[in-house]
Amino acid sequence: MSCLIELQHVDKRYQLQNSEVVALKDVSLTISHGERVAIMGASGSGKSTLMNIIGLLDRQTSGRYIFENRAVHELGDNELAFLRGRKIGFVFQSFFLLPRLNAVQNIMLPLLYQDHDYKTARYKAESMLETLQLTKLALHKPSELSGGQQQRIAIARALVGNPDIVLADEPTGALDSTTGEEVMKILIKMNEEVGRTLVIITHDKDVSKKCERVITIKDGEIVG
Repeated sequence: MSCLIELQHVDKRYQLQNSEVVALKDVSLTISHGERVAIMGASGSGKSTLMNIIGLLDRQTSGRYIFENRAVHELGDNELAFLRGRKIGFVFQSFFLLPRLNAVQNIMLPLLYQDHDYKTARYKAESMLETLQLTKLALHKPSELSGGQQQRIAIARALVGNPDIVLADEPTGALDSTTGEEVMKILIKMNEEVGRTLVIITHDKDVSKKCERVITIKDGEIVG
C-alpha cells in the first residue's frame, strides 16, 4: 500500500500563562492508503491533539507533515481548508449534527461547502442514506433520532464527499455496547469494501482490537 500520511518528528507545544505545555513530542508515523489504524491512549495522552494535526484542524509547532506527497506544513490556511474539505471525513463522539436540519440536509453540508449545486448535493446525500440503509431517517431531525442513528448519519456525512481518509474520534464513546458494535461494523465495512483509510482515536481496547494496527501514545509520545 502506498503512503497516505507521514509525520516526521512532530512536536506540539502550547503556552499556558507562564509555562509551556508539551502535547506531542517527536512524533513520527506513517499511515498507508486503505489501512485501518487505531490511535490509543488515556485521557490527556495527546491522541486528540494528534488527530487534530492529522486532520488539518491544527498545526504542529515543529516537524514535517506529508499528505499524499504534499508538504502540508508549508500550506496556507486557505489551502489547508481546501485539502481538509476534500480529502478528510470526520466522525466525532458528540455527532455534531445541526439541530435545525434534517438528516439528509446534514449529510449535504460538506458537499455544499465544496460548491456542489443543491440538486447534486441532495442526490448524493440521498444515495449515501440508501447505501447505509438509512433512507427512512432522511427527513428526521437529530432530536428525533437515537444516539446510534445520529452516529450513522454522522458517518454518512463523513463519507458523502468520498474522502481519502476518515478520522473517527471515539465514535462509540456515547453509545451502548450493542449500538457501538453496529457502528463499528459500518466503519469496518467501509474500510474493507471501499478501501478507504480509517483512523480511529480511542481509549477502548475492544475498539482497537478491530483495527489492523494500533499506535499507542502516552504523555505525547508514541510508545508502541
